[in-house]
Amino acid sequence: MYDGIRLRLSEVTDRQGIPGDHIPPLGDNLRDLPRDGDAQLPEDKTVALIGDGRNDENLIVAQLHVAFLRVHNAVLDWARQEPGYGQGDRELFERVRDLVRWHYQWLVVHDYLKTVTLPGVVDKVLLGGNKLFQPRYGEVYMPLEFSVAAYRFGHSMVRGFYDYNRNFGRKNGGRGAVRPFATFEQIFAFTGSARPEPFSGTGTPTLPHNWEIEWGRFVDKGDSQPDHFARRIDTQLALPLFDMINQVSEENEGLPEAIKDILKRLAVRNLLRGYQLALPTGQAVADALGVRRLSTDELRRGNSDEVNDALGAGGFLETTPLWFYVLKEAEVRANGNSLGEVGSRIVVETLIGQLRADPESYLNQDGGWSPEQGVLLDDGEPIVTIKDLFRFAGLLPVEPS
Repeated sequence: MYDGIRLRLSEVTDRQGIPGDHIPPLGDNLRDLPRDGDAQLPEDKTVALIGDGRNDENLIVAQLHVAFLRVHNAVLDWARQEPGYGQGDRELFERVRDLVRWHYQWLVVHDYLKTVTLPGVVDKVLLGGNKLFQPRYGEVYMPLEFSVAAYRFGHSMVRGFYDYNRNFGRKNGGRGAVRPFATFEQIFAFTGSARPEPFSGTGTPTLPHNWEIEWGRFVDKGDSQPDHFARRIDTQLALPLFDMINQVSEENEGLPEAIKDILKRLAVRNLLRGYQLALPTGQAVADALGVRRLSTDELRRGNSDEVNDALGAGGFLETTPLWFYVLKEAEVRANGNSLGEVGSRIVVETLIGQLRADPESYLNQDGGWSPEQGVLLDDGEPIVTIKDLFRFAGLLPVEPS
């Protein structure tokens, strides 16, 4: 995974016959995950050399991983110029590791969390501490209410189609050079881990150059295109999540069809997992947080007749599965623009609580730490948004076309 103290990347495949335009910055082809092109078995040649193979499950997550590999290398180049940090590779690597971590952690709190949660909740937890979830200092911490329910709110934000880049999306305001959009299925097929054929059977050893992401279409909060934003947080899922691909591994091919069907249906998996792990209901968590419960009318509002029949027949209007409750709360009390109070508190308390429990996080540095103490953009400005961070890594060289 390493080239000295730099993190490895692979060059995208750029050869004749690949349709579409090249993605700026032109000539910068280090935009794929490191892959084991020298593997002994042909089927292993595209496997990404990363800590968690799930980060190559779909193309947007894979390109996000690439972005952070590039951030590390860009911070390394910046830190080499810092006085006092060039004595040895070990000290320099540790300095870069800390800076990348702290910038990432700060952005999670002040950019990401403040975007997806109710206004004021982040500041209340930062200033007043956790109300319900109390991690122990120095211990890894993730309550099931977070991992199995509340943090799965993102599943409702997934789109079925993406304006991904100028090849698979818009080009100069019109149809892309190859297709008018990228489908959900393509996002999962153009990875090195796609089954049965990596990169949708193109035969390339790394990502084809026409599938490099244009991050300007994903991280600009002032964008005028509505589909450059995630879908609202609500109880509706994009259709592809009812029949997901890449979810049945080779070792699970022999399972009964009913089980394989569950693996492909995201909502069924989420609800079943919550039941099997005996999660508290949405009402129970609201009571523990001192938050006003959703009323029966709110839980029924906007649903299909089938969903309301299921809620009533199962007694779920009084004991609502936490995952559904968090989504419905966002839908009816925040218009889908953020999580509601219950969802916001669980997510914010978990992530900030974990940072408080980590003695090496930015929150626990002597005297505190903020972005002006880290790496700076070429104009001397601090990095205060994910867009700033991607610009620092050389991934936003021009405005998206």
